[in-house]
Amino acid sequence: MLVVTVTAFVMLFVGGSKIKHLIWIFVAGLVAMGILIKLEPYRLQRLTTFLNPGIDPQGIGYQINQAMVAIGSGGFFGRGYTESRQKYNYLPEVMGDSIFAVTVEELGFLRSGLIIGLFLILAFRGLRIANTAPDTFGKMLAVGIISWISFQALINIGAIIGVLPLTGIPLPFVSFGSSALVVLLSAIGILLNISKHSSLSYARN
Repeated sequence: MLVVTVTAFVMLFVGGSKIKHLIWIFVAGLVAMGILIKLEPYRLQRLTTFLNPGIDPQGIGYQINQAMVAIGSGGFFGRGYTESRQKYNYLPEVMGDSIFAVTVEELGFLRSGLIIGLFLILAFRGLRIANTAPDTFGKMLAVGIISWISFQALINIGAIIGVLPLTGIPLPFVSFGSSALVVLLSAIGILLNISKHSSLSYARN
């Protein structure tokens, strides 16, 4: 829901919506978020754990604390591929939203930084494709796709390293899930198709 909301907000901005309308949407989103937190207490607990990870290390704060242990034990160069210890009955959802913590533990900070670099390159190239799209539909479609993938990656990595609250969002292209991978690869195929038509448009001109 969070990724969809942020992606829609970005598309409205790129589509030319007035700033005052976007501000009202943002305010309405904050009110809706407050209502959702009030309806489900676990959402407030996640926010509290984000502000103070050590408040309940055996309960709601268990995942983030175990993720920090995995990241810290990886150091700069990591324990080695497949040598993670936290993935064995310590860190929950090791193939899902905690996969980045396992990656840092095994590969280390330096090599895991390459994953972040690849997502940044993808975001840059996606925005460039959107900027050179042959029509408005292609532009909006490219912006929507790249915003979705980029913000999902940002939220997952940010949550695992402790700069954002945990949301249970998987890491694109890395977390387990064949159906999700099919959708992501299809989205990249659409981006490439938009890029191809952009090149054809320049060639004609």
